[in-house]
Amino acid sequence: MTPALNVQAALSGKRVLITGSTGFLAKVVLEKLIRSVPDIGCIVLLIRGSANGADARARFERDIATSSIFDRLRSERPAFLAGFFAEKIECITGEVTEPGFGMPISAFNALARRVDLIINAAASVNFREALDEALAINAISVQNITELARAGNAPLIQVSTCYVNGYNRGPMYEENVAPARAAIPHLTEGHYDLYGLLQHLKHRIAMVRAEVRDPDELARRLTELGIAEANYHGWNDTYTFTKWMGEQLAMAAMRGRALTIVRPSIIESTLQEPAPGWIEGVKVADAIILAYARGKTSFFPARPNEVVDIVPADLVANSIVLASAEALSTQPATRIYQACTGSSNPITVGSVIDLIQGESQRNWRQYERLFYHEPKHDFRVVSRPVFLLMLRAMRLGASGWSGVRKLLGAGESPRLEALRTTQLLALTFSFYTAPRYVFHNDRLQALAQRFSSEDQARYNVDAGTIDWREYLCRIHMTGLNRYALRPRSPKSVEAAAAAADVPVTEETEAKAAPIKI
Repeated sequence: MTPALNVQAALSGKRVLITGSTGFLAKVVLEKLIRSVPDIGCIVLLIRGSANGADARARFERDIATSSIFDRLRSERPAFLAGFFAEKIECITGEVTEPGFGMPISAFNALARRVDLIINAAASVNFREALDEALAINAISVQNITELARAGNAPLIQVSTCYVNGYNRGPMYEENVAPARAAIPHLTEGHYDLYGLLQHLKHRIAMVRAEVRDPDELARRLTELGIAEANYHGWNDTYTFTKWMGEQLAMAAMRGRALTIVRPSIIESTLQEPAPGWIEGVKVADAIILAYARGKTSFFPARPNEVVDIVPADLVANSIVLASAEALSTQPATRIYQACTGSSNPITVGSVIDLIQGESQRNWRQYERLFYHEPKHDFRVVSRPVFLLMLRAMRLGASGWSGVRKLLGAGESPRLEALRTTQLLALTFSFYTAPRYVFHNDRLQALAQRFSSEDQARYNVDAGTIDWREYLCRIHMTGLNRYALRPRSPKSVEAAAAAADVPVTEETEAKAAPIKI
């Protein structure tokens, strides 16, 4: 019988390099490693220097060490956390998009010699990024990461996304993805040859740069180019297109070595750890929730009966930790795991909307940073053709009324602003709320079964443990309100309380106080 894998045994004494550590997911991974693997050798954070001259350590102290992700450790084990930060966190200033991270070759080689594992979580998750920037961070930088992995013979955990499946349809398994549209050469080794594609994209980028001098116009043109190229080759946006390219470049460079690609679906707040509902920033679903809460939109194009794949961030972090332990404990291989919920605990778009809307209408006063007043309208889901018809009709009415308001000196109509918000949200996110496939993660679940029962409980990746009503209505909404949104000023709290006919009390004011970190 094959002995069970063990996270502690695999990671104890190991030196783990993490990229993208100022981002949401990497912070969850970092906290989990610190809290659950105290005997890890050290964690090396590759952090880009800032424009004001701050180096990696300064950025760590400012942007990471102060994060509320560490509130649990600060409360339960403050001395341990302070000691770990001082003794086991090594910060290196470097730029992943530059060869050798912009470091002297001697420093790069020295780094390679002392790293046992690399977790690459660096990415641009701007769905409508300028093509040159998305290509640099999501694809080209992978070549620099794999150079380090090869130089140090270190396993690489490449964080990708389930949505590299692009315009494909049907069940999506943990395997390499074929382009849905334009043909790209497929090699016998299993990955796709990107040489011609990369040359083509670089040529198109150079042509745009030669034609355009205005920086704003250049950014707009390169963004449009990215979307056009993504659509032509079989992806909805530049983000998923370039993340797919990153996978291919990783597989090409790491052939015969240890490479694990971890693909999360739509990452949202944590389910349990380090605290239920922890989140940083506004994610895919949250942008729509926020627009609804602020009265900016009341309808959206989606397929209500289709499965939308949302996964809590701690389940993704746990997947990365298990994959890391496996990579350090077994023979080198290329593996793909999907951190998702659609196949084992599916929830439809319509159910998500019903749950969140119901919670919002019943308990909106509990979410004082999210709701400024009681939601007045239901949130409606319509088909794309109906959405476009509604948008045109409402735009005509709002434009006319806005013209009257301007003549009267009252400014632009709020309705026109709301329509622009709705249109922008639909342009950016409607692909993710109108899915044509279901993600499967049988291999990830099988991996979890190879660990001890203690590790399976400590590093839960089982989507079946999610109670969607509890998670969406209580955990996520509370976390979004507490962690992702800034406290409102006392004046805005008083105004909202007056509008809701609620007296301003010490409790009301306490809710508006900044969270102490």
